[in-house]
Amino acid sequence: MAKRSRILFICLLSCVISFTSCRNISTGNTFDHQIHAWLATHADSLETMTDSLLQLSNRKVGEASLQQAFTGCRKYYKQLEWFSEYYAPATARMLNGPPLPEIETEEHRITAPPSGLQVIEALLYPYDSANTIELVKEIRSFKSAVIGLRDAIENMHFDTAHVFEACKLEVFRVAALGISGFDTPLCGLGIKESATSLEAVMKICMMTGIPDSLQQRFNHAIAIGRQSQHPHNFDYAAFITAQLNPLTTVMMQWYQQEKLPLVKDQTALRNDARTLFDTSLLNIRYFVHAPDAIPTPEMTTLGKELFENAQLSGNGKRSCQSCHQPDKAFTDGMNQPLTLSGGARLLRNTPTLLYAGFQHAQFYDMRSPTLENQALDVLSNKDEMHSSPQKVAAWLNTMPGMPECFRRVFPGMQDSIRSRQVITAIAGYIRSLQPFRSAFDKYMQGNTTAMSTQEVKGFNLFMGKGRCATCHFVPLFNGTAAPAFSNTESEVLGVLQQPGKPILDKDQGRYIHTEMEELKYAFKIPTLRNIALTAPYMHNGAYSTLEEVMEFYNKGGAAGYGIHLPNQTLAPDPLQLSQDEIKALVAFMHTLTDDNLQKGL
Repeated sequence: MAKRSRILFICLLSCVISFTSCRNISTGNTFDHQIHAWLATHADSLETMTDSLLQLSNRKVGEASLQQAFTGCRKYYKQLEWFSEYYAPATARMLNGPPLPEIETEEHRITAPPSGLQVIEALLYPYDSANTIELVKEIRSFKSAVIGLRDAIENMHFDTAHVFEACKLEVFRVAALGISGFDTPLCGLGIKESATSLEAVMKICMMTGIPDSLQQRFNHAIAIGRQSQHPHNFDYAAFITAQLNPLTTVMMQWYQQEKLPLVKDQTALRNDARTLFDTSLLNIRYFVHAPDAIPTPEMTTLGKELFENAQLSGNGKRSCQSCHQPDKAFTDGMNQPLTLSGGARLLRNTPTLLYAGFQHAQFYDMRSPTLENQALDVLSNKDEMHSSPQKVAAWLNTMPGMPECFRRVFPGMQDSIRSRQVITAIAGYIRSLQPFRSAFDKYMQGNTTAMSTQEVKGFNLFMGKGRCATCHFVPLFNGTAAPAFSNTESEVLGVLQQPGKPILDKDQGRYIHTEMEELKYAFKIPTLRNIALTAPYMHNGAYSTLEEVMEFYNKGGAAGYGIHLPNQTLAPDPLQLSQDEIKALVAFMHTLTDDNLQKGL
């Protein structure tokens, strides 16, 4: 409890520093008081329902009563989610974070055990009275976090810019996580709870005097979410394109027409983004670790030239592009690439570089935190490039006109090219590989003919029955989740040596560099964008087709093949997808292919 209290204190302190200095430009203290009163009332309701769940747990009542009280807790939390996720994210993790421990890889330790509603859900669906002590413990922990949330509310000052952004991000959260059931995998309440989240956002927006047309859009989306539909039958595509995207578009139009201020803070999203699927949604500056690494057209051009130049390798015969070929979506089409000498294979399949700039870790084992580190690793690896940034810089300094070219990209450069500038330029080019011009993008941006009926069915399966979207988060379809885009996740699937044969692949993934049992066989969640061009699949390149991959998931990963893997994070129960449904899912994944990759970006 002492460790959790310290985390909570740090969270609250950071919130106060970040937001209490904001001045309400639009509606003065009245707006601030209204928000406080609304939040306090709903925090009271959440705490009361939590007390009820705790009392029922102590009395060891039946499963139905406990699940009903738990559903009430989730409902009241969802009314507060727009606030907690934006203003108090550390507390939000304690309230409704993933049921996995927080790990500090550099120190090889768990910084926070899993806690919150998702942990409680696992104890109630199904309920075993033998777990009553653990259940009571988790509910008490949850109540402590609720009290912490109340403290955060009391110490906050609210202005229109930040409140509006928090509300818009909550709608984005509904699209990316809520309706997919990301945080309700067992009770299946994701769609109905999304309606609760939207209603809360509407109530907050109404305090600023939104027009009737916007309120009607809210009400329509809320009504659809409240309809009693099984998640397997919900039309996710229609809900996003006909309800959520128009809703946030109108929200932005109204806000800008009223000339209300936008948040100026640096975040992953552009502050004027209208939907979660805008081509220019993401702010690459957020994902860059140094000011001079922010890509410019000049840096991209220079980085591309270096990327394609075989002189960067030790033998002068291999470029970055040798293994990351544009027409193969910047992969090489091999199970594992050959070493530089050609006498052996590297350990893992070559991943795509497309959209790699929107990840917080590189390589399948996530050992590099930045693209610069990744480029340094590859250049220095004797089996890959067998060179170094220092050697490349020395060579470039002898090239006529090259120092001047670098100086245009790095105006503060000294007399000669430095090794850091070499890897920064290469990383800058990789960050430019973000076309967002697939059929899926066009469909989400309003072209309803861009996807066929079967492809739309596949997307609905992807979001629902297939559970794909709970790991491959839209819109990036990798492990970096919207709307915060603040963390890149890994999973333990239990990949097989060969498709269909119940023998676990020997590669232990993240465990090789961070020897913690939780990370054994864990690998970064890669993007599915351009997946139709990047065969073969998985970290070992053992799966030749998407159909083979889907069969692996359909059976429940390693567990479905009878392999005991205690830390498997993929749900072990079969998906029960029919062959027609698998075909539809594969058809949808083909819509994630960007146009004309071979012609350049």
